[in-house]
Amino acid sequence: MSKTEQQHREDLVHVCRMVYEKGWVAMNDGNVSIKLDDDRVLCTPTAISKGMVELDDVILCDLTGTKLAGKRECTSEIAMHMTIYGLRPDVRAVVHAHPPVATGFAAAGRALDKALLPEVVIHLGAVPLAAYGLPGTPALSDGMLPFIPNYDALLLENHGCTSFGSDVWQAFFRMEMVEHFARITLVAELMGGARALPREEVEKLFAARARYNVNSRAAMEPGMPLVAEDLLEPERTKR
Repeated sequence: MSKTEQQHREDLVHVCRMVYEKGWVAMNDGNVSIKLDDDRVLCTPTAISKGMVELDDVILCDLTGTKLAGKRECTSEIAMHMTIYGLRPDVRAVVHAHPPVATGFAAAGRALDKALLPEVVIHLGAVPLAAYGLPGTPALSDGMLPFIPNYDALLLENHGCTSFGSDVWQAFFRMEMVEHFARITLVAELMGGARALPREEVEKLFAARARYNVNSRAAMEPGMPLVAEDLLEPERTKR
């Protein structure tokens, strides 16, 4: 049973509150959108804390990002959302935030691309790093273009993280997984180095997706994710 527009508005506000409460945004950071149909998108307004978004703050716009209804103005990063919807017909919601540890990796110019956790491999494959683009301009989406078709969550260099899915909750939970993965990766590296799974085990995890009812476009590609054999190669070269 499909949700009503009012229910989608309630979901969007709920996700905004949770993003704020988890500390993934500060001040007016972040934005959330839900694609209602082929013509209309709900999105967060600009210049408001996600922890303070109310139902009547939500904006209705068309797929060019032009406001159709609402007392405020659309998020300044609406073009990024529309780019994702344009490239991914299966996507119905987008969440953008600045979760601190994942954003730390993005600021360090590092993707979350090691095959460390079975759950991450199964659900996301890897989390690539999109090249920096000026927020609020079309350049923000340019670095994302190579990755949007085949990944469901991206780090944005010196900026944050964007995740997307079949509904706003899937997009939210993918963001949650990215930040959790980043925290575990950081701890592993502080303890002497994150040890990736071997290629054979990673191949088994990709093959297990059907068993877990996971539908993801992220296929196993050379270096995405990095497996144990990939990380041993530089060590052999040094010898």
